[in-house]
Amino acid sequence: MTRKPALSFWQIWNMCFGFLGIQFGFALQNANVSRIFQTLGADVGDIPMLWIAAPLTGLIVQPIVGHYSDRTWNRLGRRRPYFLLGAVLTTLALLWMPNSPTLWFAAGLLWIMDASINISMEPFRAFVGDQLPPRQRPLGYAMQSFFIGLGAVVASLLPWILARVGVSNVPGASGIPDTVKYAFYAGAVVLMGSVLWTVMSTREYPPEALAAFDDAHDAAPVSVNAAAATRWGVICALVGAIASALVVWLRVEKEVLLLTVGVALFGLALLWLSRTRSAGMARQVLADVFTMPQAMRRLAWVQLFSWFALFAMWIYTTPGVAEHHYGTTDVHSAAYNDGANWVGVLFATYNGFAALAAIVIPWMVRRFGLRVSHLINVWLGGAGLLSFLLIRDPSWLVVSMVGVGFAWASILSLPYALLSDNLPAHKMGVYMGIFNLFIVVPQLFAAAVLGLLLKLFFHGQPIYALALGGVSLVLAGLCVLRVGEPVAESTSPLTGNSHA
Repeated sequence: MTRKPALSFWQIWNMCFGFLGIQFGFALQNANVSRIFQTLGADVGDIPMLWIAAPLTGLIVQPIVGHYSDRTWNRLGRRRPYFLLGAVLTTLALLWMPNSPTLWFAAGLLWIMDASINISMEPFRAFVGDQLPPRQRPLGYAMQSFFIGLGAVVASLLPWILARVGVSNVPGASGIPDTVKYAFYAGAVVLMGSVLWTVMSTREYPPEALAAFDDAHDAAPVSVNAAAATRWGVICALVGAIASALVVWLRVEKEVLLLTVGVALFGLALLWLSRTRSAGMARQVLADVFTMPQAMRRLAWVQLFSWFALFAMWIYTTPGVAEHHYGTTDVHSAAYNDGANWVGVLFATYNGFAALAAIVIPWMVRRFGLRVSHLINVWLGGAGLLSFLLIRDPSWLVVSMVGVGFAWASILSLPYALLSDNLPAHKMGVYMGIFNLFIVVPQLFAAAVLGLLLKLFFHGQPIYALALGGVSLVLAGLCVLRVGEPVAESTSPLTGNSHA
């Protein structure tokens, strides 16, 4: 047998079901952590720096997890050990987060929570590539998008629902309302249960079976151009060092220094890569980053602008809506907590529309192709974020979330469909981890510059972060036109449609 067998609908359902719980925890984090930070005393200008733990953790964790999951095989399989480990750690973090006694304790828990989510999330992407033949992979990623939307809807709504059934929404002795506490407890149960379902209801192909399938695309060993690595290493190291010196001299916000030092360190890493001949994990991951496929390089720009916009939305929607639509910056006021709960409803709404979009997007791909479909969807999201400036009644912001939902579903599926068929089977995990760097880097960039941009150009008003996100999604749509459209493959036995 050289052709990977197609899986049934319910087999694909089971292998993607764990994403329901992962997104449940992720959505609770996105919708409530800024609120927890402000409740514990954070200034709105400090929120990006406190959030820096999330993307920085992904930058480190995802390629490492991908590298080792490609090389793992035990009685649980290849990817499932990482699903389970990440789920246990995330569950513990969810139970502790709403009981944080101090701001810095909460920031540390965010770091742990995001690292744990990344341990589970990255192998789930590679899992689809491992288990499904190329013609079913778009269906697998769409199924993941469906569970992402479904989990996030319920998780984002939980504080609002709990308040409606009588749970106190007033900050208690710890400063965190009971609505938020109980939502996090429920998230811990859902996350652990759904990941256990996937672990127990699926099986994996052993490495030798994967290598024998005709979609393996085994590639030659990576060869690094030492001269090119040296050239780019010198450029990055010098630019980062000079920019860092200017940041210190001009006393620019410390968040920017994190970005410039990161560029310098990447340059030094490339210089090390050009000199070393070791076969260790660090060199192999760096070599894979430096020699990534062209499709991944072009998609990197799409991801850069897409995830910059999403990060701006996640960290600034609560303070932006509270100030712009509810007229308050007092985090202990009833108006602020009403606004924060409404943001949870809005986040649930866009995730609900994302679940519906996951059903519509396959039709769009058949009609317009992958690239144009993605352009349409991210432009709808851009229009949704820009409309926050124009809409005054917060109830009407639900309409804005239609576009955001379509963009979110598309971002979670179509770039992976554009990419996955070009990846060798024995490096599916590490390349998916590297591709996720282009989720992480724009979030680091956003955390570094958003606070500065708001202060310099928008009088510190957080609502304008959403406007910047809208413009960024428009640019993401333009960048996707540079990516080649994959050649259509054979008909899917589940959908009857031709997939890229």
